[in-house]
Amino acid sequence: MTQGITIVGMACRFADASSPAELWQTVLAQRRAFRRLPTERMRLADYDDRAGADGTYVREAAVLQNYEFDRVRFRVSGEAYRSADLTHWLALEVAANALADAGFTEDSAMPRDRTRVIVGNTLTGEFARAQLMRLRWPFVRGVVDEQLAGDGWDQAARLAFLQSLERRYKSPFPMPDSESLAGGMSNTIAGRICNHFNLRGGGFCVDGACASSLLAVAQACSALDSGDADLAIVGGVDLSLDPFELVGFARVGALAHGDMRVFDASPTGFLPGEGCGFVVLQREEDAARERRRRYATIRGWGVSSDGGGGLTRPESSGQLLAIQRAYERAGFDASSVEYFEGHGMGTAADAAELSALIAALEASQRTPRRPAVIGSIKACIGHTKAAAGAAGLIKDAMAVREQVIPPTTACVTAHPLLGANAPLRTSDVAAPWPADGMLRAAVSAMGFGGINTHVAIEGDEPRQRRALTAVERRATTSP
Repeated sequence: MTQGITIVGMACRFADASSPAELWQTVLAQRRAFRRLPTERMRLADYDDRAGADGTYVREAAVLQNYEFDRVRFRVSGEAYRSADLTHWLALEVAANALADAGFTEDSAMPRDRTRVIVGNTLTGEFARAQLMRLRWPFVRGVVDEQLAGDGWDQAARLAFLQSLERRYKSPFPMPDSESLAGGMSNTIAGRICNHFNLRGGGFCVDGACASSLLAVAQACSALDSGDADLAIVGGVDLSLDPFELVGFARVGALAHGDMRVFDASPTGFLPGEGCGFVVLQREEDAARERRRRYATIRGWGVSSDGGGGLTRPESSGQLLAIQRAYERAGFDASSVEYFEGHGMGTAADAAELSALIAALEASQRTPRRPAVIGSIKACIGHTKAAAGAAGLIKDAMAVREQVIPPTTACVTAHPLLGANAPLRTSDVAAPWPADGMLRAAVSAMGFGGINTHVAIEGDEPRQRRALTAVERRATTSP
């Protein structure tokens, strides 16, 4: 059993949730933060699925609203701001808020030489991809010029038209400058956090597709456990709701037709989301010595790959391996976990996840007192891909801190694997943590390429909960 890794700070920004407290309210109320995709992000009429292979049928997503990066607070020039993908600035702000939540400010004493920053991200963001369109102008010019020549335009007329078209084509995109290269890369997201806080313990991004942020957490825990770092700022950011992803997911049939359902007998697919979540981690003994606020302590983490299985189709055997590794490290049995935050994205892949968890629970040495509850934050804030694992971990940490089992949102009829004798179940309502249960929860994430991650946590607060508070009851019953 390894030493515990304590969550001492948290921050997030997801649809309808600009803090962990607001995210927890969203969970309790089973609020579903989906809206029609704004035209500014994607003109749906241009990508009508009926038009052919270049279309998508999704119409709703969990989008951030009214977000504006505070350039003054972070001393960012207009040139740097305009040249970088918005993922950079969202991650920097949320990471700073997580540090502040942990009691660290820019002027406070923190182990800067031994603070590690690990960010889960894939494909940077849609803004970086859009800016690349400016540099594709020579291709566009060549295609248009050839077409005009074929239509009988003389050279002088084509040249005048193309010069006018070039100005109009390039006008929405910032001109490349000294900041453009760094601003379009994924790894410099972590670098910006290190740069702003003068951190020298190593900063980098990990890309495990939809498992990226939970994979980042596992990497950070290993670094703290081995002594390679003394503090870790870790999380994920994803702002990708453009045609590259939405058309691609539509082609594999992963997006929802209508409402999203998770762990349901009739999976419909997922609705996309976007956002960012970060946690600050310390070894348990360091957090206790420094009297940090302790949301929860990570006891075990496991990582695996599906091996010879499909690149995009999750395999139960691979997930089971990650689960087993997490509990071997934790030193306790999966059957002592009362709540599982699943990857649950509302597709047929949910069955593979349920099979792996059920296999782990049935192989336990200890007979569980009752079936554990399973749910997925994606039903509330959409599938935030590279940030999904961080959202799930924050939800888990809030659950054990508040000592409330969260409800399972968007499950109409439970999946057949969750039958009467199954060690897992869904729950329609929030409930106080069982008086005879351990304050333990877990979160899973998986991604394209066959990567699997599982993290088990334990609450640090004394057991005191017997019933929901009046505020919680209002949250769970109000529309």
